[in-house]
Amino acid sequence: VICHPKYKESKRIAIFLSMPDEVQTEEIIKDIFKQGKECFIPRYKPQSNHMDMLKLSSAEDISSLALTSWNILQPSDDDSTREEALDGGGLDLIFMPGLGFDKKGNRLGRGKGYYDTYLERCMKHPRGKPYTIALAFREQICESVPVTENDVPVDEILYEDC
Repeated sequence: VICHPKYKESKRIAIFLSMPDEVQTEEIIKDIFKQGKECFIPRYKPQSNHMDMLKLSSAEDISSLALTSWNILQPSDDDSTREEALDGGGLDLIFMPGLGFDKKGNRLGRGKGYYDTYLERCMKHPRGKPYTIALAFREQICESVPVTENDVPVDEILYEDC
C-alpha cells in the first residue's frame, strides 16, 4: 500500500478503522501521519446510509474515539470540532473495506450503502470523485458479486498476490 503510486501522490486520504475480520489498517494510518498527509476516518450515522469522513489529528487520536454498538471506533455524534473532508479540500484517495469483491471492481459491503452514498457526495464536490482502493484478502475475491445501480465500483482492489 505505502509503495502504491496513488498513495504516494495523495495528500488527503480517507481510511477505515479496521474490524478484526478486515485487512488491518493501523500501520497505514501511522504511515499517513509519518508522511505528513491528512487522514480522515468514517463516522457512520445509525438508522441511515449517511457517513462523514472526519479528520484525525494523529494516529494516537484514535484512542480518544468512542466505540459504537457495531464495535467500531469513530468520532462521537457530538464531536463538531473535526473537519469533514468535503467541507474542505475534498479527498484524493479513499481506502475501502468490504466483504467480497470481483475483478471488475464491484464491492459487496455490509449492506447500508455508506460508501456508495459518500462517493455520490464526492462527485458533487469541486474536486470530484477521489481514487478508490479496496483492501482485501485473496479469499474475498469472487467471480462476481451482486450489485445494484446505486453501487459505485472501486477503481482498484489490493490483495495479496494481486
